[in-house]
Amino acid sequence: MALKRTGVNPVTWSLEMGFTQGELVSGATRTLYVSGQTSMNQDGRPEHDGDIAPQLKLSVDNLEAVLAAAGMTLANLVRLNVYTIDVDALFPHYGELAGRLAAASVSPTSTMLGISRLAVPGQLVELEGTAVA
Repeated sequence: MALKRTGVNPVTWSLEMGFTQGELVSGATRTLYVSGQTSMNQDGRPEHDGDIAPQLKLSVDNLEAVLAAAGMTLANLVRLNVYTIDVDALFPHYGELAGRLAAASVSPTSTMLGISRLAVPGQLVELEGTAVA
């Protein structure tokens, strides 16, 4: 059975922001649960201390790297959780993430949470996802 994704959107305002209210998935044979990705470099060192725009970009890059290692892309995302210690600072840069999701023709279910801190000091944003293929 081929993978089938059906957006469930009793309201449509969320589509303009790049996410779906719900997503029904059938025919999936593989599910990838992606741990939170931040702006860590390949050596495990944080990059862009306190600068949310490049942190968001590198976090998406790191998310894509995990997906690629599993033979997937952003197009396979069905769930994306965004954690940030500063929601107001993130919103002006959210287009980086929304644009990359749009380029992949995907609008996963999503939750954004403002939290008091992330595990590594200086980190401002973390992305966690679930992908299916």
